[in-house]
Amino acid sequence: MGTMAGFDSLLYFSLTWDCNQYSLVILNKLLVSLAYFKSGNRLDYHQLLELFDSEDPRERDFLKTVLHRIYGKFLGLRAFIRKQINNIFLRFIYETDHFNGVAELLEILGSIINGFALPLKAEHKQFLMKVLIPLHTAKGLALFHAQLAYCVVQFLEKDATLTEPVIRGLLKFWPKTVSQKEVMYLGEVEEILDVIEPSQFKKIQEPLFKQIAKCVSNPHFQVAERALYFWNNEYILSLIEDNSEKILPIMFGSLYRISKEHWNPTIVALVYNVLKTLMEMNGSLFDELTASYKAERQREKKKEQEREELWKNLEELQLQRSQVFSGSLQINTHNVENARNSKSSAK
Repeated sequence: MGTMAGFDSLLYFSLTWDCNQYSLVILNKLLVSLAYFKSGNRLDYHQLLELFDSEDPRERDFLKTVLHRIYGKFLGLRAFIRKQINNIFLRFIYETDHFNGVAELLEILGSIINGFALPLKAEHKQFLMKVLIPLHTAKGLALFHAQLAYCVVQFLEKDATLTEPVIRGLLKFWPKTVSQKEVMYLGEVEEILDVIEPSQFKKIQEPLFKQIAKCVSNPHFQVAERALYFWNNEYILSLIEDNSEKILPIMFGSLYRISKEHWNPTIVALVYNVLKTLMEMNGSLFDELTASYKAERQREKKKEQEREELWKNLEELQLQRSQVFSGSLQINTHNVENARNSKSSAK
């Protein structure tokens, strides 16, 4: 069984790699010759980018080195290369849902974004919002999420004002049924919060923590656990403390309910730690929310009892009516039979 598993893993390596490797080595050597690349037409570079769809990781890795050197040496090709990468990603998102070299292209983009001059151009911001954020919807997100998150964080470190549209974009595409993708989204959100400015945090705290409250309530323990780990981050904890009057009312109901109802004891223990932290953070507000939550729960229980009594009364009333109806039906049947008997006697 182990031998077969090893054989399967070898299938991903192309049998033509030895030949392709020589070609790529030659191409890499030719980078020293500016005359060759100046004479080449743009179709050649488009075909070079399409080679990233190779199933062989060795070929993709070598292509990454070649493309990175081309981008660094030839300023006139930079806009064209970015545009072609943009087109590849758009085709991947909206048409094919398949491209083997997404992770490698994102690695190159991470270096490119790091070198962007400030202020960022409109085309760069558009690439972030129209390409990188929708890229989170891909089925195979796990294959390149680390590189994608790095690119997004690079943008936010360049321009903090992009934080709000990025967070709202992630919330728009937040997965509803795939728990593993939710865990990845939460990890990326934590990376963003690590570099967020307090002024930007205020703009996104309400929609963001409404989603985090849903994640904490998630029956899948990995999602709930990942969301609760936010309280282990000292910087995020300081942001929560500075904005506790807004965040505590959003989170309290979910946390309190989970502490009583969640099936996983690890999650319950984490929730108790979070509640303890919140209580130490703002004791008076915590007490108010506790009293308010308990009062609300009492009202809900009272409404539930009233609803049950109403249904019980309706069932009893239905039973009485059915009994009356069956009794009157028997009387009518008896009268009809008597009438028939009297007619037959008269004849």
